[in-house]
Amino acid sequence: MLKRLASLLLALDVCAPCLAQVPSAVAAPPAPATTTAQPATTAPPAGAAPSTAAATTPMLDAQDLGTFFDGLVPYMLKRNDIAGGVVAVVKDGKLVFAQGYGYADVAKRTPVVADKTLFRIGSISKLFTWTAVMQQVAAGKIDLDADVNKYLDFRIPDKYGKPITMRDLMTHTAGFAEVIKDLGVPTPKDLYPLKRYLSEHIPPRIFPPGEIVAYSNYGATLAGYIVQRVSGEPFDQYVEDHILKPLAMPRSTFVQPLPEALRGDMATGYITATGKTIVPFEPIEPYPAGSFTSTATEMANFMIAQLQNGQFDGTSILPTATAQEMHSHQYSAAPGMNGFDLGFYQENRNGL
Repeated sequence: MLKRLASLLLALDVCAPCLAQVPSAVAAPPAPATTTAQPATTAPPAGAAPSTAAATTPMLDAQDLGTFFDGLVPYMLKRNDIAGGVVAVVKDGKLVFAQGYGYADVAKRTPVVADKTLFRIGSISKLFTWTAVMQQVAAGKIDLDADVNKYLDFRIPDKYGKPITMRDLMTHTAGFAEVIKDLGVPTPKDLYPLKRYLSEHIPPRIFPPGEIVAYSNYGATLAGYIVQRVSGEPFDQYVEDHILKPLAMPRSTFVQPLPEALRGDMATGYITATGKTIVPFEPIEPYPAGSFTSTATEMANFMIAQLQNGQFDGTSILPTATAQEMHSHQYSAAPGMNGFDLGFYQENRNGL
């Protein structure tokens, strides 16, 4: 349900050393190349020193990225019948490239604009929840290895002779069954407080904690509620004050429905672009797990902060040591397999 919007947020984090650092401005679509370089037809004389150009590693810049994505993304959108999407690329603490493609509203032919159009980001919302948790770990208010019942005003029933910890929640190894009842509700008026949702929807515990990955929206929501409890602030307000404001993300929010000032820039959801069946804004009851709304360029700020170990433009949202712990390996089902950091999937391909 969290993935039904056909308008696609494609926030692409590229940090290979071949990317050039350019100012963090939204890149305009590059002009098409008018010439094509031809291969050399003769080899350099024996013993000749290599030219400066030959000795320099080619750099991939905003224009190169534009050429690549301008060819790829429109094709992907058309092939998959998707109305619109957006790409952002960051490197070395800077926004290298950002570009919208297709339409935020098909009927009105409203284009997707990278620093304006709003998308629901689904379960990527959880990374803001996990970041908030780590802030409270750094503040000494959450112990990753304590029984989560220590922080709650209701109780997760005992089972398996072993408590569920925050570390278990962050690695999706709490052992909860996944349930979808009341994941989404018909209208924002049908939303109710986190405590009621969590206390009335405790899922069955089907695995011992810390042993088996069982993806859990409930677990992420429980973590968000614990942040609310230990900080003394409503969860959405906490994230706004301690993550979004420091990262210059004024157009991003967990709030449902969207604040009036943002509603006009929300991308319209579709089952398919050509079918034109509109999917209304979905109110998500376990909102720390999936209700976040943002733009590509503001998500780039969050990516930069994570890649820079909690630092962004002279501001810190996490101590360096805490960010490094968040990004460190915590769980694998077997040696050598991809697993979990604290809140992050590990996905290593070809040594990267």
